[in-house]
Amino acid sequence: MSKKVLIAGASGVVGVAAVEAFLREGWSVVALSRRAPEVQCAGEVQHLPVDLRDAEASAAALGQVTGVTHVVYAALFEKPGLIGGWQERDQMDTNLAMLRNCLTPLLVPGHGVRHVSLLQGTKAYGIHLHPMPIPARERNPRDNHANFYWLQEDWLKAQAVAQGFEFTILRPQLIIGAAYGVAMNVAPVIGAYAALCRELGEPLSFPGGVSYVWEAVDARLLANVFVWATRSPQANGQHFNVTNGDVFEWRNLWPAIADTLGVKPGPDKPRELATWLPAHAAQWDALVARHGLRPVSMDELLGESHHYTDFCFAYGATTPPPAAFVSAIKLRQAGFTEVCDTEDMFCYWLQNFIDRGILPRP
Repeated sequence: MSKKVLIAGASGVVGVAAVEAFLREGWSVVALSRRAPEVQCAGEVQHLPVDLRDAEASAAALGQVTGVTHVVYAALFEKPGLIGGWQERDQMDTNLAMLRNCLTPLLVPGHGVRHVSLLQGTKAYGIHLHPMPIPARERNPRDNHANFYWLQEDWLKAQAVAQGFEFTILRPQLIIGAAYGVAMNVAPVIGAYAALCRELGEPLSFPGGVSYVWEAVDARLLANVFVWATRSPQANGQHFNVTNGDVFEWRNLWPAIADTLGVKPGPDKPRELATWLPAHAAQWDALVARHGLRPVSMDELLGESHHYTDFCFAYGATTPPPAAFVSAIKLRQAGFTEVCDTEDMFCYWLQNFIDRGILPRP
C-alpha cells in the first residue's frame, strides 16, 4: 500500500525532524512550508512553498497534490514578541484558518487521507494562565480557556467523522531540534549567546531567573511518535503527552552545555536575551565572517526564539513558575517506549549547529 505523507510546517523544529523520520521509513514526503526544510537524509521529498494563511494560494497548490495518505500538521502562526499573542483571538483564528486551508483541498471526494496527526502542547492544560494538575494527564477535562488548540481539535474531529479518517493529537513539552529562525527553539539562542560571551571574554553565565524543574522532548523522538501513530491502532482518536522521560534543571545542564560550546561556565548573570542578543547583532556578524560560518544574521537565527528562551529561563522571576509536569504513561502503555536523556539531547543539537556551520567550533 502506498504511503505518502504531507508535513505542514516542514521547516520548523518539529517539521524538519518529521520529514527525516518518514524518509528513513521509506515514505514519500510532501514538505509544505514557506522555506525549504534543511534535510540531512536522502529520500523522495517534494517541497511545496505555501503560506497557509493565504486560502487561495493554499487551495491552488494543494489541489495539485495527489496520493496523500497521511498528514502531519506541525504548522504554527505566532505573533511578534510571542508570549502576548498566546491569548489574542486573531492569533487563534489564524491558526484555525491555516489548518482548514491545509486540509480542505486534500479532503475532496474520493480522497485517500487515512490519518492526520495534530500538534498541541502543555498550553492545553492552561500552564500559561494558571497552575496545572501534577502530573497533567490526557484524561483530564478540557481546560476552560480560549486556545487555538480547541478550535483546531473540534474542527478536525468533525472532519474526521464526516470524511472518514483517523487522527492523533500530541502534546509535547519543550521541544529541541535542528531548525533556526523559528518561534520556539532555545538551542540556537543558547549557542549564539555562548559564542558572543566567548567573543567578549566572558564566561557562560546562566542569564535566567529562579531555579525550577521541567521536562523536554527531542524533536527526533517526537517525530518517531508521528511515524508510530500512522501504524498503531492504539493511537487512533487519542491524545498523547510526549516527553523524553526524565526531568531537568537549567543550572544542572549548564556545565555540559558550556563544555559542548567551548566556553567556561560562570556565575548567574541575569540578562534579557530578547534585547541583549539583537543589541549584539554587529558582533555576531563579525564573528560569523571571522569563523567562516553560514551568513545567517542575528534576526535570521533567532526568529522569535529569544523571547521564548527568556520565558523558558524564567528571566526576571524571583519565585518559581507553576510546575509543568505531564504524564507520558498513556503513550508508553499504548506501545511507544522510546526515551532520551535530556542532557545528551542538548549537547547533540548544539553540536549539530556547530557541525552545520551555524555556530563556531570551540
